Amino acid sequence: MRLNLKNPLVFFDLETTGINIVKDRIIEISYVKVFPNGKEEARTFRVNPGMPIPPESTAIHGIKDEDVKDCPTFKEIAKSFASQIEGCDLAGYNSNRFDIPMLVEEFLRADVDIDLNRRKFIDVQTIFHKMEQRTLSAAYKFYCGKNLENAHTAAADTMATYEVLQAQLDRYPELKNDVAFLSQYSSYSNNVDFAGRMVYNDKGEEVINFGKYKGRLVEEVLRTDPSYYAWIMNGDFPLNTKKMFTEIRLRGFNSK
Repeated sequence: MRLNLKNPLVFFDLETTGINIVKDRIIEISYVKVFPNGKEEARTFRVNPGMPIPPESTAIHGIKDEDVKDCPTFKEIAKSFASQIEGCDLAGYNSNRFDIPMLVEEFLRADVDIDLNRRKFIDVQTIFHKMEQRTLSAAYKFYCGKNLENAHTAAADTMATYEVLQAQLDRYPELKNDVAFLSQYSSYSNNVDFAGRMVYNDKGEEVINFGKYKGRLVEEVLRTDPSYYAWIMNGDFPLNTKKMFTEIRLRGFNSK
């Protein structure tokens, strides 16, 4: 089924040095940009992470230190890549929980403050898990009737994710061919920050989603325990999480 799009939709996948969005780095990006008229643009490029690639990560995606030693750093390509996805909605496989938080973190480290708050995010894995409870390779076999060759390479996984979403729309009539609907359907939570350290409650208020203050309003905690903000800023938290805490704190100051 051809996707019903208002904005270009970028299917993307990241290969990284690991799964810690604070400490690990991107080493490969692959995307398929689908335009409302059905035109497709695909690109894959590698990134020098500025740190050794652990053997256990290489065992998954096959990328070694020597494969990326002459590649540009993310900081060097950040502005160019940001322009390529400007005005686009984003889709991926487990992207809401990993790829998007990791990408946002890399942009912030590169001092490129890209605004994704108005974008729609479709997580094909979430749709799959709600419908069938399987893995990407199984999803590709189940929906597309083909074996996923070169699994765990960014290019193969990206194209497979694109094909799976099209097949899901063909299979499930209850899935609307609409990016806003698919974004909402494939979201498990209403995160304030991409890592999910804060979420919105049913009143649209920011609530802390971890630790001793879980369930408490962010503004209330920042007001009654000023040291909490310093702990967040000095802690091992994603830059995006710190940025959102700061915005809420400044909003509190401005409302006085």
